Amino acid sequence: MRQLPACLVLAAAASIPRAAAAEIGSIGDATFEFGGLVQYDAYRYRNDLADLDGSLTGDDREHDFRRIELVLKGALPGGLDWVVAYDAKSEVFLDANLRLRFGADRQHALQLGQFKQPNSLDELTSARSNDFIAKATASNTYGISRRLGLGYVQSRDDWSLAASAFGRKLGSGQDRGSGFGLRGTWVPIRTDGSLLHLGLSHVDHDTDADTLRLRARPNADLASVRLVDSGQLLDTDRIATTGVEALWLAGPLKLQGELFHAQVRRHANSDYDSGGAYASALWNLGGTAWTYRNGLPALPSADTRLWQLGLRYDLIDLDDEDVQGGRQEAVTAGVNWYAGKHLKLMLNHVRVSSRRHGIDDDPSIWEARAQLSW
Repeated sequence: MRQLPACLVLAAAASIPRAAAAEIGSIGDATFEFGGLVQYDAYRYRNDLADLDGSLTGDDREHDFRRIELVLKGALPGGLDWVVAYDAKSEVFLDANLRLRFGADRQHALQLGQFKQPNSLDELTSARSNDFIAKATASNTYGISRRLGLGYVQSRDDWSLAASAFGRKLGSGQDRGSGFGLRGTWVPIRTDGSLLHLGLSHVDHDTDADTLRLRARPNADLASVRLVDSGQLLDTDRIATTGVEALWLAGPLKLQGELFHAQVRRHANSDYDSGGAYASALWNLGGTAWTYRNGLPALPSADTRLWQLGLRYDLIDLDDEDVQGGRQEAVTAGVNWYAGKHLKLMLNHVRVSSRRHGIDDDPSIWEARAQLSW
């Protein structure tokens, strides 16, 4: 599957029916839908020191599928819906949960099963709506993503609250460690065409077998190595991550940023502190305005053809008194083209600056993605 040309993914777009998802049918008042997401990435590396593309080992890291997601979902009367999603590329379950929405205008929701935990605005945004090919380094490192658990969300026009208790991730060999998550958002400014969103999140969970490793790729999901790496920490108890987020929407402009601080409590050594942040700007050419719902930005679903320009700076610092994990900064410039409801093409250029154990490694990468969704 690694050698399948990206052009086959593009050609497949023509065969997808013009609908956001394929309706399977209904049984009484229950409805069923089938959806999917296919992403194929191709990279061109300019290595500095590390072998990012695997050329020295014969491990091809220049092109591959990133995701092949298959999604089955449905809705029942009374505000109950469900979803089961599977990534055939990584061979892991994604969302697999029941959700009950209740109260006036369905503003309250209970979720049971596997779902994204309430931390990181970047991580909570759907993969099919990513502004850049790789999520920000700090988001990838500190975002806990999906776990099995129980969650509650209350969403209003100008604020939201989310809380969860969670355990492991579905599948053998997947992430473990029970904990809890909290996230609150507030919109102090909302006028015609503009909006300011502020958010605060906190996730605290146990580490699997008292072992933890924090590391990050150089904003290239297929890269064969990580330039920053804490190494295996064998005496860890828990990790607590606090995130602060801000979002400004003004017509076609979106400004977004997050700051993370993580503290690892250890048994035999002093606590390990690390952190990261990013700031990004995205511009919809042609003036298409951003929308906002449930504490997240989104594009109007009716807009089927759109060009975007984006710029992002992000950093992560894994150095502390007893751990020399390194520091990495990256600048990403990108252009996106939504060629209808189903096909999205992306092109990014990433310049990375890293330093670990006193050694600098400063590669750059050209990245391209073809995305098909329905």
